[in-house]
Amino acid sequence: MSSTAPTDTRTVIEELLRRIGEGDPERIAELYAEQGDWKLDWPEAEHGRTATPWIRHRSTRADAAAHYRELAEHHLPEHVATEVERVLIDGDDAVVLGEIRQTARPTGRAYRARFALHLTVEDGLVTRHHVYEDSLAVARAFEADDR
Repeated sequence: MSSTAPTDTRTVIEELLRRIGEGDPERIAELYAEQGDWKLDWPEAEHGRTATPWIRHRSTRADAAAHYRELAEHHLPEHVATEVERVLIDGDDAVVLGEIRQTARPTGRAYRARFALHLTVEDGLVTRHHVYEDSLAVARAFEADDR
């Protein structure tokens, strides 16, 4: 980001959401700090599953770009929709509430998952990205068989 880029939390989060909607992982990652705290609320044993490789903790800007690339690789782009219902701001912290609707590329199964993001912005960059989502809905969409 340039030195004239906005640094207030709401503006950074709105720009992040806009870029996520555009889908360019490198442009999205520009809004993340070089080092950050990225966690997903999934059972630890489920992190790094072959079917859902984007679901793991991250710590760098490069990791952020990789997350968005991996996410796109495993979903059908014509069946992706996200509804942001609310953005709550408290100083450097933001909470984004909404629902994702996607289709798993390997199985063709559609799913919907409620989510909450806890983001922190410092000096115009995202330093915390914690994701809370319906992990069961995601996991079921990627299962190899109908259990």
